[in-house]
Amino acid sequence: MRYEIRVEGHVSATLTEGFPELDHVIMPGQTLLYGPVIDDAHLYELLARFQSLGLRVMEMRQLPD
Repeated sequence: MRYEIRVEGHVSATLTEGFPELDHVIMPGQTLLYGPVIDDAHLYELLARFQSLGLRVMEMRQLPD
């Protein structure tokens, strides 16, 4: 599975290093992170990392394979 996760604001390079499995693109007012998600446990672990870093997830969606 591949996911796209939109986070509010511009996420610094230091914070994006906390998500080595995801690529990222900075857009106006938000950061888009995307990449493979192995299973539901991995998805929940990613969400916990976003929360622990104080990042607000605006949108999350599964991409077609």
